[in-house]
Amino acid sequence: MQNPQFPDFKPIGLEDREFIDGLLSADNPTISEMTFTNLFIWRRHYAFQWSIYKDWLFIISGQGQGGVYAFEPIGSSPRKEAVFTLLTWLRDTMQVEDARIERADQKLISELSDLPDFSIEPLRDHFDYVYRREDLVQLAGNKYRSKRNHINQLLRFHACVYEPLQGRHIDDCLELQEKWCQMRRCEDDLSLLSEHEAIVEILTHFDALQVQGGVGLVGGKLGAFTIGEQLNSDTAVIHIEKADPEMSGLYSFINQQFCENVWQHVTYINREQDLGIPGLREAKLSYYPDHFSEKFRIRLK
Repeated sequence: MQNPQFPDFKPIGLEDREFIDGLLSADNPTISEMTFTNLFIWRRHYAFQWSIYKDWLFIISGQGQGGVYAFEPIGSSPRKEAVFTLLTWLRDTMQVEDARIERADQKLISELSDLPDFSIEPLRDHFDYVYRREDLVQLAGNKYRSKRNHINQLLRFHACVYEPLQGRHIDDCLELQEKWCQMRRCEDDLSLLSEHEAIVEILTHFDALQVQGGVGLVGGKLGAFTIGEQLNSDTAVIHIEKADPEMSGLYSFINQQFCENVWQHVTYINREQDLGIPGLREAKLSYYPDHFSEKFRIRLK
């Protein structure tokens, strides 16, 4: 199948994985959005489409939640031409009133910061939390005492076992996700409902997406699962983490075990953003990130 050439765009499909993943991997991304898995599992919610302009990959959100916008062009630097072309096309051809690039990384901002054509603003709610893998595995020192206590208390009263997520676990993972969603009343919250749909996508296409996963078994029954993948040469990204909300300590357990058993070869773990949700921000800060992968919005001045 021929790749779409700008200004023609194609909806993201599973058949595009090898091509798009190759372009993204070559770019050595630092932000969690820039994996094929992320684009694929959220494709319906954001109506993601892609095209090729010269040697650059263009990705836009169609008429999904948040309106029409673009991600940063993927490809060789400098990218001023690609950014200018994409934004002017959105504004002039597509008649997008607020033509913008969302969640651009620091590398692109460094290329554009001295140029007068663009307006740039940070997006704190979308900063990715990046942790040292060793910290998440060892949970050493006083600052991680509560995490260690949660795990120790869980193990004191329950027989918990970690296993790699395999095909035989998928139905149980889907059942746990359904239970979680019912308890959190996902049908009344568009963001939780969209997340539910994305989790069903990643579980349903687990093998095809070539991601890594782990499960926590409590008394032989699945109580938690997590899914991630390699983001760049020294960083893994965790896309999904769910645990039985009725059992304290399971989130700490599955996080620690997944980092210890799967990601020995990386230095950092990217655990994505908090979306400005106070409880989620508090939870992510409680693991003491090493740094943030900052993201920015770009507009034409």
